[in-house]
Amino acid sequence: MIPKKQFLTPCILAFALVLLVFSCKEAKTQGASEIAIEESFNDSLGVQLVVLGTIQDAGSPQIGCARDCCKNLLENPDLTRNVVALGLADRRYQKNYLIEATPDIGQQLGAFNAITYSPPDRLPDGVFLTHAHIGHYTGLMYFGKEALNANKLPVYAMPKMRSFLSQNGPWGQLVLNENIRLAALKADQAKELTPSLKVTPFGVPHRDEYSETVGYLIEGPNKKALFIPDIDKWGRWDKSIIQAISEVDYALIDATFYDGEELDARDISEIPHPFVIESMALFDELPASEKDKIYFIHFNHTNPLINTESEQYNAVIRNGYHAASFLQVLEL
Repeated sequence: MIPKKQFLTPCILAFALVLLVFSCKEAKTQGASEIAIEESFNDSLGVQLVVLGTIQDAGSPQIGCARDCCKNLLENPDLTRNVVALGLADRRYQKNYLIEATPDIGQQLGAFNAITYSPPDRLPDGVFLTHAHIGHYTGLMYFGKEALNANKLPVYAMPKMRSFLSQNGPWGQLVLNENIRLAALKADQAKELTPSLKVTPFGVPHRDEYSETVGYLIEGPNKKALFIPDIDKWGRWDKSIIQAISEVDYALIDATFYDGEELDARDISEIPHPFVIESMALFDELPASEKDKIYFIHFNHTNPLINTESEQYNAVIRNGYHAASFLQVLEL
């Protein structure tokens, strides 16, 4: 029998090694609940959550950006700056899933396959979507006939999201050509993917121009994770984020902007994400064990948390929180 590691092509293996080195360096600053990639996938038959992207929809560097945070990347590209997405791997049942279909889906799926010792051409067993903003679903285009020409790949989505995809081009073409198969989700109803893994969508307030917006509760055999990449201010949600955090082991939550200084002249009311400084103030009285669950994610290209040497990043770590990093692995 051919060892699983031999499925890796030299190109994919080299890419994965670069990512592994980066991730292992980052792991030194993370909490004890995180496990190193090379340990997690060698022998484990459990369920792992893999962070496949941490950046806000428009990416980094962002189009039209003349700031140093973008100019420096044009000279020295950073392959770890992918748009927010998660991978879910159930090794026992040999199932892999993606949460979000981003414009970076090709690189993300390649990295996910590499570190899970999957064949480089393996497709996910399904894709879960949160909402119809550009960074969260437009990667579906690569399943179409101009690219992969996939065959009935399951795409899990809420009712308005399914209607948007089926009734609007070019997404409707994916449905018509059976490149994707839309699978129904209902709020607060769990979707059991394997006997060891289930995913439950729940509604959150956000700009819902074309679809509803959801977060996900992800349950493995031993631990639970909360994923809310986009939400309006915490006070606009009809649930308590503090209560939600208390019910899980990991909480990957919206950290689009660190504070209002990033927005320049833009109207804050039109971009109602919870600032990181607001979230930290809200969570300030939580015990250290609760703060340790929190992983800030979905960083705008201006967010100083992207830079692990920034004062703001160090403040987050010093206060007991985490900033999610590319290819971080969390055991479920």
